Amino acid sequence: MKRMKSGAKKYLVASSVLIGSCIGAGVLGIPYVAAQAGVLATILYILFIGGLIYLVNLYLGEIVLRTKGNHQLIGYTEKYLGKKARRIMEFAVIFGIYAALIAYMYGMGQSLSQIFTGGTDYYIYFGIGVGLIMSFLIRGGEKSLKKFEKFGVMIILSLLVVIISVFLDKIDIANFSFFNFSNILLPFGVVLFALMSFQAIPEVKIVLKGNEKKLKKVIKTGSIVSMAFYILFTVVVVGYKGINTPQVATLALGTVFIFLGIFTMFTSYMSGGVALRESFCFDERMKKNTAWVFSSIVPIFLFVLTQLTNFFSFTNILSVGGVISGGIMAIMILLVVKKSKVKFNREPEYSVPANWAFISFLILIFVFGVFVGVRG
Repeated sequence: MKRMKSGAKKYLVASSVLIGSCIGAGVLGIPYVAAQAGVLATILYILFIGGLIYLVNLYLGEIVLRTKGNHQLIGYTEKYLGKKARRIMEFAVIFGIYAALIAYMYGMGQSLSQIFTGGTDYYIYFGIGVGLIMSFLIRGGEKSLKKFEKFGVMIILSLLVVIISVFLDKIDIANFSFFNFSNILLPFGVVLFALMSFQAIPEVKIVLKGNEKKLKKVIKTGSIVSMAFYILFTVVVVGYKGINTPQVATLALGTVFIFLGIFTMFTSYMSGGVALRESFCFDERMKKNTAWVFSSIVPIFLFVLTQLTNFFSFTNILSVGGVISGGIMAIMILLVVKKSKVKFNREPEYSVPANWAFISFLILIFVFGVFVGVRG
């Protein structure tokens, strides 16, 4: 009985880590692109890209189960594809997580500035404060991740229920534009960024230690909950605000929305920051303090730099980070899984078929996404 309770607890915590990684800045960005490109178009993007991410996460789960020891994405890539491939994955992971952390500081900074000052003029200072607070939590590594993710995800889902209950009767069908073909590609990068959770799978494996057979179930749960969350939230926000939905969607919708945005970004910040710190430790062989500086302090300086130069808007950060980093990571994972089925040192708890025709088709989709992102 005690073992069963322990297994259920690990499943709950592992699912929270994956959901917390998925549900983040997309809460702020997806409603805006849905208002611009059409709600139905964006829902189809969420289902299609969510399905792709689910499949790639299943492949990545099989990779981590076939491999003894703890690694992050960079380490798995080097093990199966060599050092040249490692450098490509290294760029994608570091670029992607840095982009995410910058976006979270931006979003949480604007949210906290709105709450405490009634406007967003001081968001840079609040963003720096967020980065400093998160740096101390990230220092705790996996222990902090397990402790805060479950708590954060429970609050997020509770707030969603409150929002649906309060705003359901305020949805106006006239606010929905189902397809706007002039902006039809706009949601691709933002949705990919929002659902991208590859870096969480190695963390989930660590959390499940001794219960690795639950990994496939955790990936399924995390995918369904995350997609359902984004669809419901987008329908409520756009149904309420319509074309006037702002880039940082929660700011114009009241305190409960702002707190929802803060908690979603908090859980994603924790997941991404811890994954980056452990990647620097496991895969880059950095000392713990050095890894902490590069995963916690460096992003704060990058945030300040991007905001002082006014180079990126919020949705630009999400889109560029999503298509470039997410696309490259997905492509590398699809190449790794083929190799891992031949060259492995542990029997996995599950296996997903992967023939070259299907893998090539998936790679072409992500190549298209990267191309669209670079052109945009």
